Amino acid sequence: MARTLTRALVAVLLAFAAACSGGGDGAQGTSKGTIRFLVFGDPGELAAYRQVVAAFQGSQSDVKVQLVEASDRADLIARLSTSIAGGSPPDVFLMNYRYYGQFAAKSAIEPVDTLLAASKAFRERGFYPQALDAFRWRGHLQCLPQNISSLAVYYNRDLFAKYGVAPPRAGWTWNDMITTAVQLTRDRAGRVVRAKESEAAAAAAVYGLGVEPSLIRVAPFVWSNGGQLVDNDRKPTRLALNSPEAKEALRSFLDLRLAYGVIPTDQEVEAEDDEARFTNGRLAMVLSSRRATPTFRKAAKFDWDVAPLPVFDQQVGILHSDAYCITRASSNKAAAWRFLEYALGERGQHVVARTGRTVPSMIKVSRSSAFLDSAQKPRSAQVFLDAIPTVRRTPSISTWPEIEDVTGGILELGLYRGESVDQVVAKLDAATRPLFARGQSP
Repeated sequence: MARTLTRALVAVLLAFAAACSGGGDGAQGTSKGTIRFLVFGDPGELAAYRQVVAAFQGSQSDVKVQLVEASDRADLIARLSTSIAGGSPPDVFLMNYRYYGQFAAKSAIEPVDTLLAASKAFRERGFYPQALDAFRWRGHLQCLPQNISSLAVYYNRDLFAKYGVAPPRAGWTWNDMITTAVQLTRDRAGRVVRAKESEAAAAAAVYGLGVEPSLIRVAPFVWSNGGQLVDNDRKPTRLALNSPEAKEALRSFLDLRLAYGVIPTDQEVEAEDDEARFTNGRLAMVLSSRRATPTFRKAAKFDWDVAPLPVFDQQVGILHSDAYCITRASSNKAAAWRFLEYALGERGQHVVARTGRTVPSMIKVSRSSAFLDSAQKPRSAQVFLDAIPTVRRTPSISTWPEIEDVTGGILELGLYRGESVDQVVAKLDAATRPLFARGQSP
């Protein structure tokens, strides 16, 4: 009886919201009509979303989904911001938890708590709580996560076998990774290239490791070493990288280029990014999330797999999760919710999981053959599931995208130009304090 009343209330609220929003195609609150779905991604990712849209369209005929493809994340955020301000936003958009706070803070997202509670397609307990919790803002679930990934080490099995290097294993340490990367940094004759030699132009034909200089790459190692990323996870006011534990992890990260020479130079990365270098067989290992899998499946002509992140003291991962969000100003929330129920239900999550793009946020699907398919690479996909209990997330603060942007350049200089860890920490703190000060938190 209570569930029936809840569903009835949801229908009334959706109809009322649609009627108040104005505009639309005459299908406001009727679960019919056309909705616009805004996404971005590389070709492999976009192919996955086209597949789920096509599968949804094939399952019914009264809702049409118009897929709007942004060129990159910056383009998506710009389009979303502009369209919301102009009163004509997409009905649904897909966004990482690190970026949605700027829109949640402006009440631009329609919370989905009540809709989820009344849904016949799934229940809250069917999703990984780590992903759901990342999208809660001031007591309300803002968006529904489609995936839950952690950073992992993709590695070229053929290169490891060629040079007689043991592949990564669970529990390996940061020093193990450095030793492995050194052994795999080779010149054109197949000889190990030492750090000083790798400063010479084109000295290394193959590098041992690829990793971008960013907070989300540094964070899991800071946490693994017992440090903290920010002073307060719930209400952060500054970065907390000045502790001995955080500085030790950060110093080790900054040593990858000049002390060990195991990663490409900044000029080499500019000419060929790490994922392309890995795909082309010139990078033995690269740190990335599950989103790299479709590209590697399609383009890599060698055997490859994934391994857990190395540890300093304890195993810690960093959450990577994207969610479907409904805009508050959508003119057809009911149809948008129907699409979400399909895309995030078992059938929809099976479709996207089989493309390789996601670690499904629905627990049941993540443990199925749609994800754990031994016939598809990576064969060690269980690595992603094993990491879920260890994942931590960056803080939910509306200015986090700006914090990531400004810190990226500082970390890049530290990595490639040899600035001391104390200089880097001081610059990071000075550049981000004003951003924390004006940010809003849940």
